[in-house]
Amino acid sequence: MTQHKDHYLTLGVKRTATPEEIRKAYRRLARKYHPDVNPGDKAAEEKFKQITEAHEILSDQAKREIYDQHGAYNQNIHNQRQQAPGGWSGFPPDFNWNIDPERAGGGGGVRNLIDELMKNMRTQAEAKAQPRAGTNIELALSLSFEEAINGLTKNITIKRSEPCGVCHGSGESTDTQVSCAACSGSGKVSTGGGFLSINRDCSDCHGTGRKRSHCPSCRGQRLIPKAEAIKVRIPAGVDTGSQVRLVGKGNIGIHGGPPGDLMIVTKVSPHPIFTRKGDNIHCTIPITLPEAALGARIEVPTISGKAQLRIPPGTQTGQVFRLREKGAPSLRSQTRGDQYVEVKITLPTIIDEDSKTLLREFARRNPENPRSELGLGLE
Repeated sequence: MTQHKDHYLTLGVKRTATPEEIRKAYRRLARKYHPDVNPGDKAAEEKFKQITEAHEILSDQAKREIYDQHGAYNQNIHNQRQQAPGGWSGFPPDFNWNIDPERAGGGGGVRNLIDELMKNMRTQAEAKAQPRAGTNIELALSLSFEEAINGLTKNITIKRSEPCGVCHGSGESTDTQVSCAACSGSGKVSTGGGFLSINRDCSDCHGTGRKRSHCPSCRGQRLIPKAEAIKVRIPAGVDTGSQVRLVGKGNIGIHGGPPGDLMIVTKVSPHPIFTRKGDNIHCTIPITLPEAALGARIEVPTISGKAQLRIPPGTQTGQVFRLREKGAPSLRSQTRGDQYVEVKITLPTIIDEDSKTLLREFARRNPENPRSELGLGLE
């Protein structure tokens, strides 16, 4: 026997839970088990799939009724209920039918037209009633080179859509009414024409011919932009183009759907000394002619302070040395990149005749020709 899933247990709610309680439970668990919050965690990924499936069924009234009755949701049962005589056919119970079968070319023609009309109306009704997740918000965040390397917690302000506080998300005024524009105040709307005429109560005003005017605060949009101050933890090692996701901090969902996410895209300012390539950091450091010729131990800058670098005798301009694990932290592992130091020999400034004499004596004792491989001689 197949063991059906207990979707109420998955969401941690009672079987008598209201749609709002189901929505809140889903939002809380979605934030906890979302794959972006738990990268590489297969158990969390599976849990997220389970709570998503549970929410999709329990947040839909028709699906929930089938689940409560049969212990599992079955699409075939759903379809049969919608197509069964006396069941929900796609039309409200207040429809008035005015059909002329002879002008339609027989009962079969009328039935085909009605079936097609019902199908279209069911599709539209389901599309309007289905919970939809809120849209994501994307925000660019500028960081200094040091902030990106070391990470930080930053206070930012975002604007997100929230239910209007005046009309509580209804989009309607609480004290004034106007003639319904959808039915021109008649309370009835007609679908079709000619041999097929279907009259029903207007869905906008529920057959009254009057409806509340738009909320003066949100102008009928139901949602208003709201500024919110939040704290964002930027992990160490982000680079230009890195994304930091905050689950549930996007725009609010529709029909009880979960809110979207906040996507923070980082932009890192250039550094006057360091250049980043992946997780590695590069820099160029000048050294003197004696340091290059005789060798030396010099100080070099790193992102975490000063470090010692040994220059071997005979070092040439352009030679590159590596400082292990002095680069940027990796976002994918617990490791760090390396720092690569390129040296550039600087010539001394000749300030007196004694120095010139020493250099001439040095050249006489070391008659090296660096252009010999090019077939060029010394003067």
